[in-house]
Amino acid sequence: MTEVMKKIIRTCAILEVLVALLATAFAQQEQQLPASSTNVTIPKEERPAHAAENLYLQLRSNGLDLKRVYKIREASLDRDQLHITLEDGTIAFTTDVSGRVTGAFFEGTGEVLVIPPNQGERASMMLFTKAAVLEEVFNSAYFRFNDDTFSDLQPNLRPPEDGEEFARRWNAAALNLAEWDSLRLFMTFSCYLPSSDPGPAKCAAGTPDRFLHARVQCPKLGAFDVYYDSTAVEQIVVAQQKSMEGTNYYNVWTSFPSTQSLARPRNAENPDEVTAQSFRIRAEVRPPTTLTADARVQVKVTRGGMRALIFELSRYLKVSAARMGNQSLEWIQNQALEGTALARRGNDILAVVFPRWLQTGETFELNFTYSGDVLSEAGGGLLYVGARGTWYPNRGFAAADFDLQFQYPSGWTLLATGKRVDPEKNDGQIANPVEEQVSRWQTDRPIPVAGFNLGKYVKASSLAGDTTVETYAAAGVERNFPKTNEVVVLPQVPSGVPRDPKVAVIPQAPPTPARHAQSVADEAASAVKFYSENFGPFPYRTLKLTQMPGPISQGWPGLIFLSSYAFLTPEEKSHLHLDEATELLDDYVTAHETAHQWWGDLVFWRGYRDQWIFEGLANYCSLMMLEHENPAGFRMVLEKYRSELEMKNKSGAMLKDAGPVTAGVRLSSSEFPDGYEAISYGRGTWLFHMLRYMLKYGELADTRSAKSDSPSKSGVVEPFVRALRKVRERYSGKPITTRELLSIFEEELPMSLRYESKKSLQWFYDGWIDGTAMPHLAIKSVKTVPKGGGLQFSGILEQKDASKSLVTAVPLYGMTASGTKMLLGVVFADGAENSFRITAPAGVKRVVADPDQTILTQTR
Repeated sequence: MTEVMKKIIRTCAILEVLVALLATAFAQQEQQLPASSTNVTIPKEERPAHAAENLYLQLRSNGLDLKRVYKIREASLDRDQLHITLEDGTIAFTTDVSGRVTGAFFEGTGEVLVIPPNQGERASMMLFTKAAVLEEVFNSAYFRFNDDTFSDLQPNLRPPEDGEEFARRWNAAALNLAEWDSLRLFMTFSCYLPSSDPGPAKCAAGTPDRFLHARVQCPKLGAFDVYYDSTAVEQIVVAQQKSMEGTNYYNVWTSFPSTQSLARPRNAENPDEVTAQSFRIRAEVRPPTTLTADARVQVKVTRGGMRALIFELSRYLKVSAARMGNQSLEWIQNQALEGTALARRGNDILAVVFPRWLQTGETFELNFTYSGDVLSEAGGGLLYVGARGTWYPNRGFAAADFDLQFQYPSGWTLLATGKRVDPEKNDGQIANPVEEQVSRWQTDRPIPVAGFNLGKYVKASSLAGDTTVETYAAAGVERNFPKTNEVVVLPQVPSGVPRDPKVAVIPQAPPTPARHAQSVADEAASAVKFYSENFGPFPYRTLKLTQMPGPISQGWPGLIFLSSYAFLTPEEKSHLHLDEATELLDDYVTAHETAHQWWGDLVFWRGYRDQWIFEGLANYCSLMMLEHENPAGFRMVLEKYRSELEMKNKSGAMLKDAGPVTAGVRLSSSEFPDGYEAISYGRGTWLFHMLRYMLKYGELADTRSAKSDSPSKSGVVEPFVRALRKVRERYSGKPITTRELLSIFEEELPMSLRYESKKSLQWFYDGWIDGTAMPHLAIKSVKTVPKGGGLQFSGILEQKDASKSLVTAVPLYGMTASGTKMLLGVVFADGAENSFRITAPAGVKRVVADPDQTILTQTR
């Protein structure tokens, strides 16, 4: 298993689109609000040196206004497919923040209605609420908004009976909930902070910014959150925090784009407001815990008008300075990420505020100085960099150039992404070369993420063509590494002589990873050679594999963090008592992580719905190696994944129903804690297996050249590999979406796989990728008649336990009396019963569906 979950949470934690507010929206609010909330600009007396921090703190501690309490009836808050009705009750609004009303607390009778737009999202809603549509009555709700919601509700407001008592009673709850959305609102209102530019606010024109968060309390479902955010990729989200066996989950019931956003064109090439083009980082590492760094980021503005940007940075690293060129900037770090907000957003974030509105096309340098304890000493000569993805300020996966330089004590070996080059002459000078050392690493192509690892390593190396593969392993393992089983030695005695009941118990020596380093290097070199032959040259100059404490591995560009478990000898692994399929997977973890050099690092994902591609594809590519070396083991692993998908949770639901691969990180929930691993790895691997063999059999069916059990021709590059070569060529250094991936596979689509005569895999996306199908397939009512010297078989192909819309391409084989099988053709099953008619050579005795089990079907 790789550390995909942390990688996903880190990527999803960053706000997908940072926001700015239209001036016209507040001009409208100014005309409609009561006199107590008509200020649009910050008064001069509220313009201290830390105006941004003050604004943020006001938003974070925004309580209820004792004078702004009303009775409310038959009011509604409609945001596209989200509908909230306040039928009858009392509502108190929050105090002004720089002349704006940003929240309210309601008690009474209300209703929330959300209708998910497709089968997948309705199934997700059903999983958590037992209903496909959310239509729930609530008795209280807390609202946060950044638009003219207060003025919109004015016609429905009436004087209350005892408004001040109501506001006092609910004020503590409002204050507690205010911090959830404080940073999101800050990103809106930062546009109106005092600016060094003359004239009115120049917020991002043409970028609508409407935000509404409702935390509602329902008698049936408890408390849950409903969001509408016009700046997000998926504007409507419904979710609930739930604790299960001591673990907190944030169950996302549904998440989807609004109809308005779908009609609005998006910039697919540059969806973000800025691009981080390069990073120059100078860091000092002080084992066992401390990192101090200066990071310079070259930024290009792709869409102007914002006043603040958000970066990710570990909560353990505290910023001491932020500058734009020579100008000091304000920043906000970590203050809002507490409790449930932290669980919802993942890693900590840093907001940087600019003195003026950024302009489209401009470039500038940001400089961050920070330090903190982000390393741990695990024992055995190993350090653990806990913030591998957030040790420098970043904005998620986006390719950039990196120039990294580290100063660290002698006796340690430091490895980083990129190629090692000479340190800068006038930078990081060492006062005592005996005790200190410096290494510098530069990338020769843009990469999506950079990292480093540190340990007291022994080096081993191997070659894969022109690629050097280096392995770095320590003499020992981490102190909390599981102790191996003790060996019980029975004394040797002659035959017939009673055995002494006393036995010798010899504890096993702890593993020594350095002894197995060469084997790991050779394994990685074999993988590099295999992938290079199939998918194109290795993307980087060298591959470095470094031992890392813990059971989790992770592959980054040119640098693999490899678990200590991967350095165990076969004898040491045998003491873990793994089942055979798990042991095979464990043996191929190095190959899996090496595959990420192509899939995940060279080509990476666009959004959370596309992350499955790279775990599933890296996993399947490693299994292609296994298939080449051990076909029976290959089948065993696939069957392991199939059986895991059929396992049931505490409610009796099968793990396959956790959701489709496109649900990404949402798959791990209180209903299915292991959902992500089972679906992204297991089902994802099966989807690529299905695609590969569909293309193989479809191509052979077109030529009718299959005469044996083998579905491929010697020396011919199979269509699956041809498609992946195209993916590598076209998306090198770029993100790719699931639909873009399928469009490349469609180029290889043979005639026999063109459902309804269309050269499209939309049916595969709808039913298999964006679905949870695992049908039963069977043939019945078969009849045979002679035809043209051969035979014609007709019958019914059943597809049970599947939705009516599921389409499956099923290979049909003919079986002879001797047991020989031959491909006859491909039939589409698009319903419960599907008639087929297919010809076969003389000698075929019966027709079978998918005898090699290339389709993900149920076995029970």
